[in-house]
Amino acid sequence: MGFSIALIVFSLLMMLLVLMHKGKGGGLSDMFGGGMQSSVGGSSVAERNLDRITIVIGLLWFACIIVLGLLMKSNG
Repeated sequence: MGFSIALIVFSLLMMLLVLMHKGKGGGLSDMFGGGMQSSVGGSSVAERNLDRITIVIGLLWFACIIVLGLLMKSNG
C-alpha cells in the first residue's frame, strides 16, 4: 500500500518537473524565471538543479515500479 502511494506521488512530481523543463520553444519554466540564460550556450543553475531533481525522482519512480512488481509477483 505504501509503495502504491509513493508511486502516485512520484508520478505527479515527475509530470510537474518535466513540464517545468525548458524545451526547444520554451516551457513552463519560463514562467518561473527559468528562461533567463546566464551565458550563451550554457544552462543556468536553476536548470541544472531541475535536471538533477528530475533524475532523482525518476530513479525513485522506477524503483517503486520494480518493488511493486516484485511484491505482486510474490503475492500472486
